[in-house]
Amino acid sequence: MKIAIVGATGAVGQEMFLCLKKKNIPANKIEFFASSRSTGKILKTDFGEMEIKEFSVEKMAEFDFVLMAVSGDFSKKFSPQIAEKSIVIDNSSAWRYEKEIPLVVPEVNFHKAKNAKLIANPNCTTAILAVALWPLHCEFKIKKCIVSTYQAASGAGQPAMDELKTATEKYLQNESFVPENFAKNIAFNLIPRIDKMINNGYSKEEMKVVWETRKIFDDESLKISCTAVRIPTFRAHAESISIETEKEISPDAARNILQNAPGIEIVDNPENFELPMPLTATKKFNCEVGRIRQNLVFGKNGLDFFVCGDQLLKGAALNAVQILKSLL
Repeated sequence: MKIAIVGATGAVGQEMFLCLKKKNIPANKIEFFASSRSTGKILKTDFGEMEIKEFSVEKMAEFDFVLMAVSGDFSKKFSPQIAEKSIVIDNSSAWRYEKEIPLVVPEVNFHKAKNAKLIANPNCTTAILAVALWPLHCEFKIKKCIVSTYQAASGAGQPAMDELKTATEKYLQNESFVPENFAKNIAFNLIPRIDKMINNGYSKEEMKVVWETRKIFDDESLKISCTAVRIPTFRAHAESISIETEKEISPDAARNILQNAPGIEIVDNPENFELPMPLTATKKFNCEVGRIRQNLVFGKNGLDFFVCGDQLLKGAALNAVQILKSLL
């Protein structure tokens, strides 16, 4: 089996390679591709040095799978051409809302990927949310979901992570700093807006969670409201979730369901501060779930809980590799 990673110089592309190796995907050839300005560059990885080669559609025809870690515009232009010969798994937003293109979280709907030549990866926040919601939805039928997200700088790419570091250093040195990757200074701050605003008063990032969760669950009746916040952490997104269910639900019942669900690790001992947190969820394949408690508004039909997952892994690279693995 031959696998190509396009956009290999970015954080997600490099994590895709590491996930392929750590998941023991049986490939006899994995190659990195990027634009001409990166051609010949050598990337050092935990599994040796990898040379970056220049992308072309013709070269992609040599590969069984092509993992795309590129912009939406790039994917729109090239993914359909590549999919004529190879299976494309795309991490951008280009194809998520196209009805005929499957949007896949393997723990939920891996079957949608079968026989598809072009498969979309969800938004990072949606993927982490879906892993935790789906087993509860199957058992108790979620009617309403209210979620607030606390999203790391990694969600805006490597330059944003670099800016967080620089902005923090400047702040501690009492030096002025003009942000470039964020609209406001992110150091010791949070920004309750991600992506552009749309007509209903929500940001596009917030509506992605609504649109994508409904598509992944194949349930347009699910009512979801989201508030997305950028926070000054490097990696791993956190989410505070409240749900109302059709069937009665209790913390113990939910915990029993979640602890046996794929992709979930229960971290729920608040008395000892054993909680889902970015520092502990970073570089984990599983998403941490904790603070499981009865919702005081919805009563016996409601639950509150907290989730934390690595944005670069389950939120991006790992999900793509899991899709690939489900097709083997």
